[in-house]
Amino acid sequence: MDIALLMVRCMSSVLQKFPSVVSTDESVPARRIVFEYVEVRRANRQLLSIPALRLDDQRIGVIGDNGSGKSTMLRLINGLLLPNNGRVVVAGLETARHRKELPAHVGFVFQNPDHQLIFPTVGEEIAFGLTERGLPARQARQQALALLEQHGCTGWADRNVNELSGGQKQLVCILAVLATEPSILLMDEPFSSLDLPTRLTLSRKIMSLPQQIVMASHDLELLARFDRVIWLDAGCIREDGSPADVLPAYRAHAAMAAEADFVTI
Repeated sequence: MDIALLMVRCMSSVLQKFPSVVSTDESVPARRIVFEYVEVRRANRQLLSIPALRLDDQRIGVIGDNGSGKSTMLRLINGLLLPNNGRVVVAGLETARHRKELPAHVGFVFQNPDHQLIFPTVGEEIAFGLTERGLPARQARQQALALLEQHGCTGWADRNVNELSGGQKQLVCILAVLATEPSILLMDEPFSSLDLPTRLTLSRKIMSLPQQIVMASHDLELLARFDRVIWLDAGCIREDGSPADVLPAYRAHAAMAAEADFVTI
C-alpha cells in the first residue's frame, strides 16, 4: 500500500477513536500524555504523524518494524525532540515550552546503557540526579544506598560500572532514573542486548514499578502483560488497543512480510 495513503487512513482511524483528545484541559494527572496534530519531519521525510492520542494507562507498549517511529515517539514525550507541527503535553506541560521542567516528571532509559552511564561508580551514577535536584551530596548518597538495597543491590555503590554485566548496567540505569522519582518512565528497547535470564529478572522488576511505563520493544511476551499496545507503521498508528488484539495482528503482519521476503529471495 502507498505510504501516504496508509498514513491518511491511520490518521482517520485514530481521530475516530480519540475524538475528545484535542483541546484537552492541561490540569491533568501526572501520568497523562497527550499528542495533538503532531508531525515530525526530517529532510522532507515524514517520520511521525499522530493527529490525536492520549496515554494514561499504567503500562503501554510501542511496537513496530525498525524505522517505524518508536524512538521518535519516546523522544517527543521527554522533550529531546520537538514536533514540526502540533504539540505534545506531558503532565500538563507542553514540551516545547517546558523542556526544563520535564525531567522532574519523565525518566528515560536508553537502549544501550553505555550511552547513559557517565560516572565511574554505581553510587555516583545513582546519586547524580539527586544532587542535580539540589540534594546535598551526603544525603544523595544515602538515598542511593537505600535504593540499591531496596532492589537487592546492597554493596554495589562503590563498584566500577565498567565491571558490571550488560544486565547489571541496565539495572543501574533504571535505578538512576527511579532515584529522581519521575511519574513516567520511558524505555527504548531496554532488553535488546540482554540474555534471557537477565531479561526475565529485569522484566519482573519493571512490572513491579509504580511509575507509568511507555516502552518501545520487540519483546512481545513481556508486552502481552501490559495494559495497552500501540503499533506504529510508517510513522503513524496502525493499531491501538489491548495486547490480546494488537499483538496477534502484528505477528500476522510480520509473518506475511517474512514470507514475501522469502519468496523474493
